[in-house]
Amino acid sequence: MKRLMALLLLALFSVGTLSACNTVAGAGKDVQKAGEKVEDAAK
Repeated sequence: MKRLMALLLLALFSVGTLSACNTVAGAGKDVQKAGEKVEDAAK
């Protein structure tokens, strides 16, 4: 029973970590695109 709970917690942690990475990567791309727009406007 303890092993099942440990595997379940590990799976939930993994899913949470992977989704957080995708969210941070998406936010980084958005910031990069906004920076490119500002740079183009400055030219």
